[in-house]
Amino acid sequence: MSADEFFEVIDPRFRGLFNGSARVHQLYTGCQWAEGPAWFGGGRYLVWSDIPANRLMRFDETDGSVSVFRDPSGNSNGNTVDRQGRLITCEHGGRRVSRTEHDGRVITLADRFEGKRLNSPNDVVVKSDGSIWFTDPSYGIDTDYEGNKAQSEIGRCNVYRIDPQSGAITAVITDMERPNGLAFSPDESLLYVADTGATHKAGHPAEMRVFKVDGDRVSGGRQFAVCANGLFDGFRIDEDGRIWTSAADGVHCIAPNGTLLGRVKVPEGVANCCFGGSKYNVLYICATTSLYAVRLMISGLRTH
Repeated sequence: MSADEFFEVIDPRFRGLFNGSARVHQLYTGCQWAEGPAWFGGGRYLVWSDIPANRLMRFDETDGSVSVFRDPSGNSNGNTVDRQGRLITCEHGGRRVSRTEHDGRVITLADRFEGKRLNSPNDVVVKSDGSIWFTDPSYGIDTDYEGNKAQSEIGRCNVYRIDPQSGAITAVITDMERPNGLAFSPDESLLYVADTGATHKAGHPAEMRVFKVDGDRVSGGRQFAVCANGLFDGFRIDEDGRIWTSAADGVHCIAPNGTLLGRVKVPEGVANCCFGGSKYNVLYICATTSLYAVRLMISGLRTH
């Protein structure tokens, strides 16, 4: 079995990003909808969400074991780790962004904007200044499947920023249909955000947009890439600025200029991914019912 079984090279530059002996390994299966992987380097474990099952799962790199990290989880979706090593979670059921303290307490960071309940926070990233940026589409309130059906109080789907000092919540992007995954470029001058508006109406966005970042403000918002198969959902950036993003047929690797370089083949539709391992060169992939991993020749961008 060759690497071609697991990788599709579209641009020759992609071939240098994986070893000829690399394989995509299934680490666990049995989820209803796997999402939101987050790597804890100090403990050498990964936490991810099983949204409809209302639980957070835990993979231990040291022995390959999988266990339940938290049940119930508030129909958790996207997760990340902040600069202090704490878990930041987007909860559909709780309609909030929460943080798990080192002593295990779970506190609310954001659940309202201008006095109105958030829709269902979806994905989250922490900037180097400690600010927390998250997307708030309506998937968790559209039905009871991955949250609790309800009407949107805000009436639109925004991207928000939580100030690290005051905790104030600001809407930084208000013109997207269904903002979803998001990540900063290595120098944090750019913010990439997926728009999955096509889930609600044919012909609507199935794209990734890129915004210029100036401190706590963003501008622009040009189209960066259109998904060639399905939708972009969650994604991560490597140390050289390439985007590794979910799609219906695996993980697409996109160059900083928007060129599709290649694809990691996964036998299930991919929802999200993240880098981990001691060298940050293992790509962990949440794909429908399963957790997969593949070791690459490059390392992901370290954000904590």
